[in-house]
Amino acid sequence: MNKSVTIFLVFASFFLIANDVEAQCAMCRAALESESDNSQAEGINNGIVYLMAIPYVLVGGLFYFIYRKLRNS
Repeated sequence: MNKSVTIFLVFASFFLIANDVEAQCAMCRAALESESDNSQAEGINNGIVYLMAIPYVLVGGLFYFIYRKLRNS
């Protein structure tokens, strides 16, 4: 079997075996469930999105500068 096909099948299996998970610790969940308005929940969700997006932006910028450097050489 081709190496790229094997790698594709491994990554595809990760997406097919998805489980429902709770992404918050017990303390965060208790604090968010006990609150009447959703302002704290929105803040925690925004924080998670920012923490998730920053590494992708940094790595994407790094690859962009490497691409420009190699293309201009």
